[in-house]
Amino acid sequence: MTSLAKELVESGIHFGQRRSNWNPRMAPYIHTTRNQVHVIDVRETIKGLLLAKRFIQKLVAEGKDICFVGTKRQARGAIETQCTEVKMPYVAERWLGGTLTNFRTIRERLRRLEELEALQASGEIRNYSKKMESQLTRERNKIFRNLNGIRGMTKLPGALVAIDVNREMNALREAKNLGIPTICLIDTDGDPEFSDIPIPGNDDSMRAIDIVIRELCAAVMAGKNQRAESAATSGERAEGGEILGDAAEEQAPASPRRSSRSQFRARGRADEAPVAATARVEAAPIENV
Repeated sequence: MTSLAKELVESGIHFGQRRSNWNPRMAPYIHTTRNQVHVIDVRETIKGLLLAKRFIQKLVAEGKDICFVGTKRQARGAIETQCTEVKMPYVAERWLGGTLTNFRTIRERLRRLEELEALQASGEIRNYSKKMESQLTRERNKIFRNLNGIRGMTKLPGALVAIDVNREMNALREAKNLGIPTICLIDTDGDPEFSDIPIPGNDDSMRAIDIVIRELCAAVMAGKNQRAESAATSGERAEGGEILGDAAEEQAPASPRRSSRSQFRARGRADEAPVAATARVEAAPIENV
């Protein structure tokens, strides 16, 4: 904890915006003002970061994905590198309107990207004219640039992580409309109302963004490990149940398989026989008399 706090302070995560450019709703997260610049309370930053890590680990352990969004230049490199390592969807180039609310159309565009890549890999694209080949290549590059990060996202994410609330407002509004929880790195000029778990901090520092993304991705890996352990445990229990079931079947004595209807008929015939015999025995003396 001490090393994390020291690393965050050295990265400059506590430096906010100028006093004239702030959002009053960020007042609970501001420690003081120095040289007309707001200073963010690092304790609130660590508190939000730990809460976000715990929440992300729980979601990933349940089998859900976390979508990272950071289209500003300072966050692009960290998100691409870290999210690729943990195999989580991300948007680092441009947020297309309807990425979440119109997810079916986005999936269709990703299928189109796969078609164009297959066309290019097989060499069939050379059968087209020069103009058509250029258009298809341009279309492929455009889709790849905008949607490559989410091509593995086959369902809506369990949570959305955004860097800079003001820049990623469209993504946050779509997540809010769909009821998807949001985790945001918010500067003093942002609005914490758009974030379910705010992490107050400097969203213009590359080092600060890199540390935050690194910690959140570490929580993703912890959730994946927990998911794998639970799956292995459930598999062992299932195998143990099958073994016990087989042993019980082997020890159980073999009995003739008869339907309930046949058993009922058999019991009925056995019960009817004594009744008929008794009737004949009792009727005999009466006839003799």
